[in-house]
Amino acid sequence: MKKTVAMSAMALAAGLCASQAMAQSSVTIYGIIDTGVVYTTNANAAGNSVFKMPSLTGSFPSRLGFRGTEDLGGGLQAMFVLESGFAPDTGAMGQGGRLFGRQSYVGLKNDWGQVMLGRQINMTYISQLKTDVMGPNIFAIGSIDPYLPNARSDNSIGYLGTFSGFTVGATYSFGRDGAGPAGPAATNCPGEVAGNSKACRQVTGLLGYDGRGWGVTTSYDIMYGNTGASNGLTSSDNTDQRITLNGYFMLGDVKIGGGVVDRRTRAAANTNTDSDLYYLGLSYPLSVALVLDAQVSRLNIKGSDNDVTLSVARLTYNLSKRTALYTSVGYIKNGGTSAVAIDAGGTVGTGKNQFGVMSGIRHTF
Repeated sequence: MKKTVAMSAMALAAGLCASQAMAQSSVTIYGIIDTGVVYTTNANAAGNSVFKMPSLTGSFPSRLGFRGTEDLGGGLQAMFVLESGFAPDTGAMGQGGRLFGRQSYVGLKNDWGQVMLGRQINMTYISQLKTDVMGPNIFAIGSIDPYLPNARSDNSIGYLGTFSGFTVGATYSFGRDGAGPAGPAATNCPGEVAGNSKACRQVTGLLGYDGRGWGVTTSYDIMYGNTGASNGLTSSDNTDQRITLNGYFMLGDVKIGGGVVDRRTRAAANTNTDSDLYYLGLSYPLSVALVLDAQVSRLNIKGSDNDVTLSVARLTYNLSKRTALYTSVGYIKNGGTSAVAIDAGGTVGTGKNQFGVMSGIRHTF
């Protein structure tokens, strides 16, 4: 009898070990803390300058994230990402005070790509990852169009896959933004409205190709409005559409990247705007530790004098693989009555040009 019980216990233990081996899982905790001090001129109508510690971003926005996978067998994996943005100057939560405002999704992936459900970065964001050398830097194209480095969609189903150099992806959101009018790209349009299939919907798509030393990507993004939404999208017949074309190529270790964002808004009271945002930049490693990035961007608003031109450079010194010091300098020229601040989340006097410089430290973990 004792022998039978012992053998049964051994068989049970072996079965448990086998099931654990077939369903291995891992969870990674990661993050970025990035802050410093920024100085800008013409921060108000009186032309006064200001020193401050920024909240939104330095060279990268600060974040804390959790990423996990589980092996389900046969090449299939379950996956999740929970990522919270925060302001290192005050410790406040970002993205309108959301717990996981940067990303919050669960999904499945295999050789055919990955399918995700939840709040996620969409295809407009992904389309510029390899071509915008400044990325979400405090002085960058995100100062001109805050949506670009914050292109995320609530309540969305997403797909992304890469096959022999080609990348395809899409998202469909039932209600793109449930945070209210807070955050750099929020529009207070939670959607999921019975009887209105267009209210606060968003569709994005991507097609790209990466070869040896070069790549090109295009994306499509359309947002529908609804009652109470901001930026003039107060009806489901109102839309905000962006089409991007982006490319890069390598000259040895030097990357040259650029693109264009064509935007059309059809807002309330027939307030329609058409614009093109062009950008061109390079990333040049001066040494193993020292990297120079530079970029020029221009917003051309058709039929208007309110054009904007931004020139920026950044020098980064990598103390290690995880810690870096950097200095960014930039100059923005506001045409007509434009009032686009050089620093993301900053202020500028109407029609005034602005110079800015920031020095900071970034640590990743």
